[in-house]
Amino acid sequence: MINDTTLPSTARPVLNHLQQLDGIRFLAVGLVLLDHWMVGRIEGVALGALGVTIFFVLSGFLITRILLSSKDKLSNQPGGGLSKYLKTFYIRRTLRIFPVYYLTLFVLALVNEPPVREKFAWLALYATNIYIAINHTWMGTVDHLWSLAVEEQVYLFFPLLLFFVPRRHVPITALLMIVVSVGLRYALHRARLPWFIGYVSMPTCLDSFGLGALMAFGWLYRREWFTRVFQSTAWVWLSLLGFVAVVLMTNYMIDRSPYGYHNVWADVWERLAASLFGFFLIGKAVLGYGGPMKWVLENSVSQYLGRISYGLYLYHNFVFNFYHTQPTHVTVRAWRRITDVLPFLNSAYVFQFSFFLALTIALATVSWYLVEKPINDLKDRYSY
Repeated sequence: MINDTTLPSTARPVLNHLQQLDGIRFLAVGLVLLDHWMVGRIEGVALGALGVTIFFVLSGFLITRILLSSKDKLSNQPGGGLSKYLKTFYIRRTLRIFPVYYLTLFVLALVNEPPVREKFAWLALYATNIYIAINHTWMGTVDHLWSLAVEEQVYLFFPLLLFFVPRRHVPITALLMIVVSVGLRYALHRARLPWFIGYVSMPTCLDSFGLGALMAFGWLYRREWFTRVFQSTAWVWLSLLGFVAVVLMTNYMIDRSPYGYHNVWADVWERLAASLFGFFLIGKAVLGYGGPMKWVLENSVSQYLGRISYGLYLYHNFVFNFYHTQPTHVTVRAWRRITDVLPFLNSAYVFQFSFFLALTIALATVSWYLVEKPINDLKDRYSY
Protein backbone atom coordinates (compact mmCIF):
# COMPACT_ATOMS: atom_id res chain seq x y z
CA MET A 1 0.00 0.00 0.00
CA ILE A 2 2.84 2.37 0.87
CA ASN A 3 5.72 1.35 -1.33
CA ASP A 4 7.85 4.38 -2.15
CA THR A 5 11.52 4.31 -1.29
CA THR A 6 12.21 5.12 2.34
CA LEU A 7 13.76 8.53 2.87
CA PRO A 8 17.20 8.43 4.53
CA SER A 9 17.18 9.97 7.99
CA THR A 10 19.13 12.98 6.77
CA ALA A 11 16.34 13.71 4.30
CA ARG A 12 13.55 13.44 6.84
CA PRO A 13 11.56 16.62 7.28
CA VAL A 14 12.35 18.41 10.48
CA LEU A 15 9.69 18.69 13.18
CA ASN A 16 8.67 22.08 11.95
CA HIS A 17 5.47 23.78 13.00
CA LEU A 18 2.66 23.11 10.53
CA GLN A 19 0.65 26.31 10.61
CA GLN A 20 -2.66 25.08 9.27
CA LEU A 21 -2.89 22.44 12.01
CA ASP A 22 -3.56 25.22 14.51
CA GLY A 23 -6.55 26.10 12.36
CA ILE A 24 -7.66 22.45 12.48
CA ARG A 25 -7.49 22.59 16.27
CA PHE A 26 -9.74 25.65 16.17
CA LEU A 27 -12.28 23.85 13.97
CA ALA A 28 -12.25 20.78 16.22
CA VAL A 29 -12.76 22.68 19.48
CA GLY A 30 -15.41 24.82 17.79
CA LEU A 31 -17.41 21.68 16.97
CA VAL A 32 -17.29 20.64 20.64
CA LEU A 33 -18.48 24.05 21.85
CA LEU A 34 -21.32 24.06 19.32
CA ASP A 35 -22.39 20.61 20.48
CA HIS A 36 -22.46 21.52 24.17
CA TRP A 37 -23.93 24.99 23.81
CA MET A 38 -26.41 24.53 20.96
CA VAL A 39 -28.47 21.59 22.24
CA GLY A 40 -32.00 21.85 20.89
CA ARG A 41 -30.84 24.16 18.11
CA ILE A 42 -28.56 21.79 16.21
CA GLU A 43 -29.87 18.23 16.17
CA GLY A 44 -29.18 15.02 14.30
CA VAL A 45 -25.37 15.05 14.34
CA ALA A 46 -22.94 14.63 17.23
CA LEU A 47 -20.68 17.58 16.47
CA GLY A 48 -18.81 17.18 19.73
CA ALA A 49 -17.95 13.56 18.94
CA LEU A 50 -16.72 14.65 15.50
CA GLY A 51 -14.54 17.37 17.04
CA VAL A 52 -13.02 14.96 19.59
CA THR A 53 -12.34 12.38 16.88
CA ILE A 54 -10.53 14.96 14.76
CA PHE A 55 -8.41 15.76 17.83
CA PHE A 56 -7.60 12.05 18.23
CA VAL A 57 -6.48 11.72 14.61
CA LEU A 58 -4.40 14.89 14.91
CA SER A 59 -2.83 13.62 18.12
CA GLY A 60 -2.01 10.29 16.45
CA PHE A 61 -0.27 12.14 13.63
CA LEU A 62 1.71 14.57 15.80
CA ILE A 63 2.77 12.04 18.43
CA THR A 64 3.81 9.43 15.88
CA ARG A 65 5.77 12.03 13.91
CA ILE A 66 7.58 13.08 17.08
CA LEU A 67 8.29 9.56 18.32
CA LEU A 68 9.52 8.12 15.02
CA SER A 69 11.77 11.14 14.44
CA SER A 70 13.16 10.86 17.95
CA LYS A 71 13.76 7.13 17.50
CA ASP A 72 15.67 7.78 14.26
CA LYS A 73 17.79 10.50 15.85
CA LEU A 74 18.74 8.35 18.85
CA SER A 75 19.21 5.07 16.98
CA ASN A 76 23.03 5.18 17.24
CA GLN A 77 23.02 5.51 21.03
CA PRO A 78 23.39 2.49 23.38
CA GLY A 79 20.14 0.54 23.57
CA GLY A 80 18.79 2.58 20.68
CA GLY A 81 18.47 5.58 22.99
CA LEU A 82 15.36 4.20 24.71
CA SER A 83 16.01 6.01 27.98
CA LYS A 84 16.40 9.44 26.39
CA TYR A 85 13.57 8.72 23.95
CA LEU A 86 11.10 8.06 26.79
CA LYS A 87 12.50 10.74 29.09
CA THR A 88 12.24 13.49 26.49
CA PHE A 89 8.75 12.49 25.39
CA TYR A 90 7.27 12.23 28.87
CA ILE A 91 8.90 15.40 30.20
CA ARG A 92 7.59 17.42 27.26
CA ARG A 93 4.10 15.92 27.50
CA THR A 94 4.05 16.51 31.27
CA LEU A 95 5.01 20.17 30.87
CA ARG A 96 2.32 20.72 28.24
CA ILE A 97 -0.61 18.88 29.80
CA PHE A 98 -0.33 18.37 33.54
CA PRO A 99 0.19 21.81 35.15
CA VAL A 100 -2.96 23.55 33.93
CA TYR A 101 -5.01 20.35 34.22
CA TYR A 102 -4.16 19.79 37.88
CA LEU A 103 -4.38 23.49 38.68
CA THR A 104 -7.92 23.44 37.26
CA LEU A 105 -8.84 20.41 39.38
CA PHE A 106 -7.52 21.98 42.58
CA VAL A 107 -9.29 25.28 41.96
CA LEU A 108 -12.58 23.54 41.21
CA ALA A 109 -12.20 21.37 44.28
CA LEU A 110 -11.63 24.47 46.41
CA VAL A 111 -14.79 26.13 45.09
CA ASN A 112 -16.64 22.88 45.74
CA GLU A 113 -17.58 21.92 42.19
CA PRO A 114 -19.56 18.74 43.06
CA PRO A 115 -18.22 16.21 40.52
CA VAL A 116 -14.64 17.35 41.14
CA ARG A 117 -14.85 16.96 44.91
CA GLU A 118 -16.73 13.65 44.63
CA LYS A 119 -14.60 12.06 41.90
CA PHE A 120 -11.25 13.74 42.50
CA ALA A 121 -9.20 10.52 42.50
CA TRP A 122 -10.64 9.41 39.16
CA LEU A 123 -9.90 12.81 37.68
CA ALA A 124 -6.39 13.02 39.12
CA LEU A 125 -5.51 9.60 37.71
CA TYR A 126 -6.87 10.42 34.24
CA ALA A 127 -9.40 7.63 34.66
CA THR A 128 -12.67 9.47 34.01
CA ASN A 129 -13.36 7.36 30.94
CA ILE A 130 -12.95 4.21 33.06
CA TYR A 131 -15.41 5.59 35.63
CA ILE A 132 -17.92 6.36 32.87
CA ALA A 133 -17.51 2.91 31.31
CA ILE A 134 -17.92 1.11 34.65
CA ASN A 135 -20.87 3.14 35.90
CA HIS A 136 -22.57 3.76 32.55
CA THR A 137 -23.12 7.40 33.35
CA TRP A 138 -21.67 10.80 32.62
CA MET A 139 -19.96 12.89 35.31
CA GLY A 140 -21.57 16.30 35.05
CA THR A 141 -19.36 19.27 34.28
CA VAL A 142 -16.27 17.06 33.99
CA ASP A 143 -17.79 14.84 31.28
CA HIS A 144 -15.48 16.12 28.60
CA LEU A 145 -12.33 15.09 30.45
CA TRP A 146 -12.87 11.49 29.30
CA SER A 147 -11.12 12.34 26.04
CA LEU A 148 -8.05 13.69 27.87
CA ALA A 149 -7.99 10.42 29.81
CA VAL A 150 -7.98 8.48 26.53
CA GLU A 151 -5.03 10.56 25.28
CA GLU A 152 -3.01 9.94 28.45
CA GLN A 153 -3.72 6.21 28.36
CA VAL A 154 -2.50 6.07 24.75
CA TYR A 155 0.70 7.80 25.86
CA LEU A 156 1.34 4.99 28.34
CA PHE A 157 1.88 2.31 25.68
CA PHE A 158 2.28 4.01 22.31
CA PRO A 159 5.87 5.29 22.74
CA LEU A 160 7.09 1.79 23.64
CA LEU A 161 5.09 0.23 20.81
CA LEU A 162 6.63 2.55 18.22
CA PHE A 163 10.12 2.10 19.66
CA PHE A 164 10.14 -1.69 19.45
CA VAL A 165 8.16 -2.13 16.23
CA PRO A 166 10.54 -2.05 13.23
CA ARG A 167 9.95 0.94 10.98
CA ARG A 168 8.74 -1.20 8.07
CA HIS A 169 6.02 -2.67 10.30
CA VAL A 170 4.59 0.65 11.49
CA PRO A 171 1.93 0.82 8.72
CA ILE A 172 0.63 -2.70 9.43
CA THR A 173 0.66 -1.91 13.16
CA ALA A 174 -1.46 1.18 12.51
CA LEU A 175 -3.85 -0.85 10.34
CA LEU A 176 -4.16 -3.46 13.11
CA MET A 177 -5.02 -0.69 15.57
CA ILE A 178 -7.81 0.43 13.23
CA VAL A 179 -9.20 -3.07 12.67
CA VAL A 180 -9.04 -4.10 16.34
CA SER A 181 -10.66 -0.88 17.50
CA VAL A 182 -13.59 -1.15 15.09
CA GLY A 183 -13.90 -4.86 15.87
CA LEU A 184 -14.07 -4.16 19.60
CA ARG A 185 -16.84 -1.61 19.11
CA TYR A 186 -18.76 -4.09 16.99
CA ALA A 187 -18.31 -6.88 19.55
CA LEU A 188 -19.48 -4.61 22.39
CA HIS A 189 -22.52 -3.58 20.36
CA ARG A 190 -23.39 -7.18 19.48
CA ALA A 191 -23.03 -8.16 23.14
CA ARG A 192 -25.58 -5.43 23.94
CA LEU A 193 -23.32 -3.87 26.53
CA PRO A 194 -23.96 -0.24 27.51
CA TRP A 195 -22.90 2.12 24.71
CA PHE A 196 -20.78 4.15 27.11
CA ILE A 197 -18.15 1.38 27.10
CA GLY A 198 -17.56 1.47 23.37
CA TYR A 199 -17.64 5.24 23.25
CA VAL A 200 -15.15 6.23 25.97
CA SER A 201 -12.79 3.27 26.34
CA MET A 202 -9.26 3.83 25.09
CA PRO A 203 -8.98 0.65 22.95
CA THR A 204 -12.19 1.51 21.10
CA CYS A 205 -10.75 4.91 20.09
CA LEU A 206 -7.59 3.54 18.52
CA ASP A 207 -8.80 3.65 14.92
CA SER A 208 -8.45 7.44 15.11
CA PHE A 209 -4.90 7.22 16.46
CA GLY A 210 -4.03 4.49 13.97
CA LEU A 211 -5.05 6.65 11.03
CA GLY A 212 -3.00 9.50 12.47
CA ALA A 213 0.01 7.17 12.82
CA LEU A 214 -0.35 5.99 9.22
CA MET A 215 -0.39 9.61 8.09
CA ALA A 216 2.75 10.43 10.09
CA PHE A 217 4.62 7.45 8.64
CA GLY A 218 3.75 8.60 5.15
CA TRP A 219 4.82 12.17 5.89
CA LEU A 220 8.18 11.09 7.29
CA TYR A 221 9.18 8.25 5.02
CA ARG A 222 6.85 8.01 2.00
CA ARG A 223 6.52 11.59 0.92
CA GLU A 224 5.49 10.77 -2.66
CA TRP A 225 2.69 8.53 -1.40
CA PHE A 226 1.63 11.19 1.09
CA THR A 227 1.49 13.90 -1.57
CA ARG A 228 -0.38 11.64 -3.97
CA VAL A 229 -3.04 10.77 -1.38
CA PHE A 230 -3.60 14.20 0.15
CA GLN A 231 -2.91 16.63 -2.68
CA SER A 232 -6.50 16.70 -3.91
CA THR A 233 -9.35 18.04 -1.77
CA ALA A 234 -11.67 15.51 -3.45
CA TRP A 235 -10.93 12.97 -0.73
CA VAL A 236 -11.79 15.53 1.95
CA TRP A 237 -15.21 16.07 0.38
CA LEU A 238 -15.81 12.37 -0.25
CA SER A 239 -14.90 11.45 3.32
CA LEU A 240 -17.18 14.23 4.59
CA LEU A 241 -20.01 12.81 2.47
CA GLY A 242 -19.23 9.39 3.92
CA PHE A 243 -19.52 10.75 7.44
CA VAL A 244 -22.80 12.50 6.59
CA ALA A 245 -24.12 9.24 5.11
CA VAL A 246 -23.35 7.38 8.35
CA VAL A 247 -25.07 10.12 10.38
CA LEU A 248 -28.13 9.91 8.13
CA MET A 249 -28.23 6.13 8.56
CA THR A 250 -27.90 6.55 12.33
CA ASN A 251 -30.93 8.86 12.40
CA TYR A 252 -32.86 6.68 9.93
CA MET A 253 -32.42 3.68 12.22
CA ILE A 254 -33.52 5.42 15.41
CA ASP A 255 -37.14 4.29 15.03
CA ARG A 256 -36.23 1.04 13.27
CA SER A 257 -33.64 -0.40 15.63
CA PRO A 258 -34.30 -1.85 19.11
CA TYR A 259 -31.32 0.22 20.27
CA GLY A 260 -32.75 3.58 19.18
CA TYR A 261 -30.03 6.16 18.58
CA HIS A 262 -27.33 3.75 19.71
CA ASN A 263 -27.68 1.43 16.76
CA VAL A 264 -24.75 -0.16 14.93
CA TRP A 265 -24.21 2.93 12.76
CA ALA A 266 -23.74 5.23 15.74
CA ASP A 267 -21.86 2.83 18.00
CA VAL A 268 -19.52 1.23 15.45
CA TRP A 269 -19.22 3.12 12.18
CA GLU A 270 -19.66 6.78 13.08
CA ARG A 271 -16.25 7.12 14.74
CA LEU A 272 -14.53 5.35 11.84
CA ALA A 273 -16.26 7.65 9.34
CA ALA A 274 -15.31 10.69 11.43
CA SER A 275 -11.73 9.41 11.68
CA LEU A 276 -11.47 9.02 7.91
CA PHE A 277 -12.76 12.56 7.47
CA GLY A 278 -10.19 13.78 9.99
CA PHE A 279 -7.50 11.76 8.18
CA PHE A 280 -8.08 13.50 4.85
CA LEU A 281 -8.86 16.90 6.40
CA ILE A 282 -5.60 16.91 8.38
CA GLY A 283 -3.50 15.35 5.64
CA LYS A 284 -4.45 18.11 3.23
CA ALA A 285 -3.75 20.73 5.93
CA VAL A 286 -0.25 19.29 6.37
CA LEU A 287 0.42 19.95 2.68
CA GLY A 288 -1.51 23.23 2.90
CA TYR A 289 -4.92 24.28 1.66
CA GLY A 290 -5.30 27.08 -0.83
CA GLY A 291 -8.23 29.39 -1.51
CA PRO A 292 -10.93 30.07 1.10
CA MET A 293 -9.90 27.14 3.29
CA LYS A 294 -6.39 28.58 3.55
CA TRP A 295 -7.89 31.78 4.94
CA VAL A 296 -10.14 29.85 7.34
CA LEU A 297 -7.18 27.98 8.80
CA GLU A 298 -4.51 30.67 8.66
CA ASN A 299 -6.30 33.87 9.64
CA SER A 300 -5.14 35.36 12.93
CA VAL A 301 -8.32 34.48 14.86
CA SER A 302 -8.22 30.79 13.88
CA GLN A 303 -4.51 30.63 14.61
CA TYR A 304 -4.87 32.19 18.04
CA LEU A 305 -7.88 30.11 19.07
CA GLY A 306 -6.12 26.99 17.83
CA ARG A 307 -3.09 27.89 19.93
CA ILE A 308 -5.22 28.16 23.09
CA SER A 309 -7.52 25.26 22.14
CA TYR A 310 -6.44 23.12 25.10
CA GLY A 311 -7.69 25.80 27.50
CA LEU A 312 -10.87 26.34 25.47
CA TYR A 313 -11.64 22.65 25.66
CA LEU A 314 -10.66 22.31 29.31
CA TYR A 315 -12.73 25.26 30.58
CA HIS A 316 -15.78 25.46 28.34
CA ASN A 317 -17.91 22.96 30.27
CA PHE A 318 -17.39 24.91 33.47
CA VAL A 319 -18.54 28.11 31.77
CA PHE A 320 -21.68 26.47 30.43
CA ASN A 321 -23.08 23.08 29.50
CA PHE A 322 -26.71 22.70 28.47
CA TYR A 323 -27.13 19.43 30.35
CA HIS A 324 -25.41 20.27 33.63
CA THR A 325 -25.27 24.00 34.28
CA GLN A 326 -27.72 25.03 37.00
CA PRO A 327 -29.73 28.30 36.98
CA THR A 328 -27.72 29.41 40.01
CA HIS A 329 -24.38 28.98 38.22
CA VAL A 330 -22.28 32.15 38.27
CA THR A 331 -22.19 32.55 34.49
CA VAL A 332 -25.95 32.14 34.15
CA ARG A 333 -26.57 34.65 36.94
CA ALA A 334 -24.15 37.08 35.28
CA TRP A 335 -26.02 36.74 32.00
CA ARG A 336 -29.34 37.46 33.72
CA ARG A 337 -27.92 40.63 35.26
CA ILE A 338 -26.70 41.80 31.86
CA THR A 339 -30.05 41.12 30.22
CA ASP A 340 -31.86 42.93 33.05
CA VAL A 341 -30.03 46.03 31.88
CA LEU A 342 -30.06 45.17 28.16
CA PRO A 343 -33.21 43.06 27.63
CA PHE A 344 -32.86 43.06 23.83
CA LEU A 345 -29.99 40.56 24.24
CA ASN A 346 -32.62 37.92 24.98
CA SER A 347 -34.05 38.34 21.49
CA ALA A 348 -31.60 35.85 19.95
CA TYR A 349 -29.53 33.02 21.40
CA VAL A 350 -26.47 34.21 19.48
CA PHE A 351 -25.94 36.89 22.14
CA GLN A 352 -25.88 34.38 24.98
CA PHE A 353 -23.65 32.04 22.97
CA SER A 354 -21.26 34.92 22.33
CA PHE A 355 -21.22 35.70 26.05
CA PHE A 356 -20.21 32.14 26.96
CA LEU A 357 -17.64 32.12 24.17
CA ALA A 358 -16.11 35.41 25.32
CA LEU A 359 -15.83 34.10 28.90
CA THR A 360 -14.21 30.87 27.72
CA ILE A 361 -11.74 32.69 25.49
CA ALA A 362 -10.89 35.06 28.35
CA LEU A 363 -10.23 32.17 30.73
CA ALA A 364 -8.17 30.30 28.14
CA THR A 365 -6.19 33.46 27.36
CA VAL A 366 -5.33 34.09 31.01
CA SER A 367 -4.43 30.41 31.35
CA TRP A 368 -2.22 30.51 28.26
CA TYR A 369 -0.20 33.57 29.20
CA LEU A 370 0.04 33.03 32.96
CA VAL A 371 0.39 29.24 33.18
CA GLU A 372 0.62 27.30 29.95
CA LYS A 373 3.03 29.34 27.85
CA PRO A 374 5.64 30.02 30.56
CA ILE A 375 5.73 26.33 31.48
CA ASN A 376 5.52 25.24 27.85
CA ASP A 377 8.60 27.30 27.06
CA LEU A 378 10.57 25.01 29.38
CA LYS A 379 10.18 22.27 26.76
CA ASP A 380 12.99 23.92 24.81
CA ARG A 381 15.40 22.46 27.36
CA TYR A 382 14.32 18.97 26.32
CA SER A 383 14.43 19.04 22.53
CA TYR A 384 13.97 15.95 20.40
